Amino acid sequence: MMILLPNSTDGARASGTGAEPLEWEERSLCVERIIPVIYYSVLLGLGLPVNILTAIALSRLAARTKKSSYWYLLALTASDILTQVIIVFMGFLLQMAILAHDVPHAFLHAVNVLEFAANHASIWVTVLLTADRYVALCHPLRYRLLSYPARTRKIIAAVFGTALATGIPFYWWLDIWHDSQPPTTVDKVLKWVHCFTMYFIPCSIFLATNSVVVCKLKWGKRVDGHRRRVGKTIATLMAVTAVFTVLWAPRTFVILFHLYTGTTNKDRRLHVALNLANMIAMLNTTVNFFFYCFVSKTFRRTAGEVIRSCSPFCTRQGQPPANRGCLHSALKPLRLLENVSL
Repeated sequence: MMILLPNSTDGARASGTGAEPLEWEERSLCVERIIPVIYYSVLLGLGLPVNILTAIALSRLAARTKKSSYWYLLALTASDILTQVIIVFMGFLLQMAILAHDVPHAFLHAVNVLEFAANHASIWVTVLLTADRYVALCHPLRYRLLSYPARTRKIIAAVFGTALATGIPFYWWLDIWHDSQPPTTVDKVLKWVHCFTMYFIPCSIFLATNSVVVCKLKWGKRVDGHRRRVGKTIATLMAVTAVFTVLWAPRTFVILFHLYTGTTNKDRRLHVALNLANMIAMLNTTVNFFFYCFVSKTFRRTAGEVIRSCSPFCTRQGQPPANRGCLHSALKPLRLLENVSL
């Protein structure tokens, strides 16, 4: 993004040493506007169809198997779709490339609410999925009593409603791009709340639950076949949470760094750092599909069924898609979700 406000490069040019600042400004224009537009366009063009395919495949599996875990994965995919539409398209492409920042302040603040609501929904659905796997693997008898699709759908609806409610205070979020004054007390509180609710608290939950599960598997008395299956399940779940932790870390620390440096209008390098951090964080909305495909043959087959059912080239005229022989395999749970209670 390009903020046309006075900065340190203006003073350098005025003093007659403008060659290096001008060169930096040209590079800054490329990094702040051109590269993000290309990146987010590719991310949206690839990620949105992939997530829609994932949502359809998971909805079929959820309907066939009646497993609560599929509903959590479906909710996670839905929150990723919302994130891509609201943040990537409305927040970045629409404002940056199409409208070129010439939008009413009320619209910017309303988009802020939706952006933070989508973020909160995405991360806390992931927390729910982690907790679901923890209870299923460590307390299987209790899991049978507590986890069933109707209850799961109510919990997911409550999480999305809570996410929308917690996004409302961020109507007053002071965007770093337009921060011409040092952060106020309200802005500091909002940024700290954002970092804790979006990063520190969820990552602490991931670390605690995954550690307990690993220790239980290490010292528990289980047959070798079961331990291998569960070990692969936990390894995959830990990979998903670890990817989130790594991809969201730069954005979190850039925001905290901004709190202790004041405004960013005098240092475009911080603008560039935040741009790169946002680009890395948004990559998290696209990677889950590839995890599912890598881990689960069932998911790959179900996704293939969806593609074949939507493609006229894969069916003969007057005949249904040739996937009947694969339907029985779609009734098997994803390896990501395997445990003694499923």
